[in-house]
Amino acid sequence: MVVFLLVLIVVLALLGAVHWYVWRRLVRDVTTRGSLPRRLGTVAVVVLPLLSFAALGSSRAGAPFVLQQAVAWPGFLWLALLLYVTLALAVGEAARPALRAWLARRDARAAVPATAAAPATAPVPVLVPEAAPAAETPAEPAGPASVPAEPAAEAAGPAPAEVSRRLFVSRVVGGTAAAVAAGTVGYGAYGVLRGPRIKRVTVPLAKVPRAAHGYRIAVVSDIHLGPILGRAHTQRIVDAINSTQPDLIAVVGDLVDGTVENLGPAAEPLARLRARHGSFFVTGNHEYFSGADAWVDHVRELGLRPLRNERLEIAAGFDLAGVDDIAGESEGQGPDFVRALGDRDRARAAVLLAHQPIVVHDAVRHGVDLQLSGHTHGGQLWPGNYLAELANPTVAGLERYGDTQLYVSRGAGAWGPPVRVGAPSDITLVQLASKQA
Repeated sequence: MVVFLLVLIVVLALLGAVHWYVWRRLVRDVTTRGSLPRRLGTVAVVVLPLLSFAALGSSRAGAPFVLQQAVAWPGFLWLALLLYVTLALAVGEAARPALRAWLARRDARAAVPATAAAPATAPVPVLVPEAAPAAETPAEPAGPASVPAEPAAEAAGPAPAEVSRRLFVSRVVGGTAAAVAAGTVGYGAYGVLRGPRIKRVTVPLAKVPRAAHGYRIAVVSDIHLGPILGRAHTQRIVDAINSTQPDLIAVVGDLVDGTVENLGPAAEPLARLRARHGSFFVTGNHEYFSGADAWVDHVRELGLRPLRNERLEIAAGFDLAGVDDIAGESEGQGPDFVRALGDRDRARAAVLLAHQPIVVHDAVRHGVDLQLSGHTHGGQLWPGNYLAELANPTVAGLERYGDTQLYVSRGAGAWGPPVRVGAPSDITLVQLASKQA
């Protein structure tokens, strides 16, 4: 508990520092004191993080689903915007001195007096007549010649016009950073809402018989139905999977972020999945935040077969096994490799469905030929892939561990911000290749 509180304090302090930095660069440095833009910017920097905390905690707090949906869009999108505007502003710090120096040189050139470039001329003597008596010659008012000419530098005005160099630089850097962040997040959100693309991977397996050569498994993970991604998202995924005409469909965890009561209708299109040998499901860690047993029962009603530490023989000539996610250990439902893979004929190829790639070492010990996983999202938001590499043996793609091959999908949805940058969503069509063919 003490460690958790310390971590929480550090995280909150870091978030506070980041928000202060963003406020300083995007609000204070580019607006004038007491102006409406400064007041609105200050309010936004206070309200948006509160919406982010509400979006993160409303589901687990049991808030009404309508409220979850109301805070999810602004709260989660702000987290993505905060990341990229901070990165863009940090890059902009390097440009500030160079831009200020360039403006200073330009202003210096513009401030050179015009007389400095003109040739020198000898003064012309002015003859002043003797003053006449006051009664005879009244004084005349001074003419225009008595008014001194303004220096050329003053006539030129400030450069850039009417703003200081510091304010100009702050507006250029801040505006560019905001535009880059908004464009990045906008494009990343479009990629998620557009739906995943089909990725095709061929995996040669020594034990796969000739009859299974070319066998197609559609792998989809991390759909993350929730307050943002709903029924339309599910339908796009179902349509994409069915278009590949797979022999088998594997849903490898993190289907939902919420209860069956709230998200049951959003999952209903899964009942229209079509594959010659059926559709299968294993739990992910987010199912255990959402009521895993209830979701297992619900997907069974939709026509998917849950594999909870069990296996079956596929007619094409290999074994298909599935294990519960590690997160289930807190509820006594974690992965049981002995139950799922013990006492099997190791002369047959084994394909394992397991949400988290980290269990690949258990798969190696139990003679699995191919493990299909998700969980990592491929990092989802660059540079999150570098953090994902610290916790997972493989972040995305196909790699070999001993005699076991591991394929990790980047997932079809998104957790938190409905945004992906550098890790586009996918549905993978894994095609088995027999070395006997």
